[in-house]
Amino acid sequence: RKQATEYSTSSSDEEFESKPPLMHKAKRALRKRRKLEKETKQLIKQEELKRLHKAQAVQRQLEELEERQRALEIFGVELERELRGEADSGTKDENQMLHEWFELVMEKNKLMRYESELLIIAQELELEDHQSRLEQKLREKMAIDGKSK
Repeated sequence: RKQATEYSTSSSDEEFESKPPLMHKAKRALRKRRKLEKETKQLIKQEELKRLHKAQAVQRQLEELEERQRALEIFGVELERELRGEADSGTKDENQMLHEWFELVMEKNKLMRYESELLIIAQELELEDHQSRLEQKLREKMAIDGKSK
């Protein structure tokens, strides 16, 4: 009996001593997981801010581009009138006006290509934002316990 009592107390003592380290490990793992989640959220937030700033810059450039295109359009209309003889061309000769008109067309084409590039960048930003939202949803679903899934 004495040995049985000693055996049972020693085994319960071992169980008692082994539980705190397990609890400590679980708490550390939980803290580590929370820290990792917090860092991930911060990185996501930083990426969102970068995309937002880039989108704002693209929007500003598109607005400036639109203003330049309008100014070129107005100048082009005047130049075409002068070429047709509808407006007073003053001292300009026809060769000079044609040269200006071709430069105007080249500038307009250049602006249109630039606008296309900006629109592609804007679309890329939208896709990156969409991907980020999908990844966030996936993370949330993966965080759900196995029983709830």
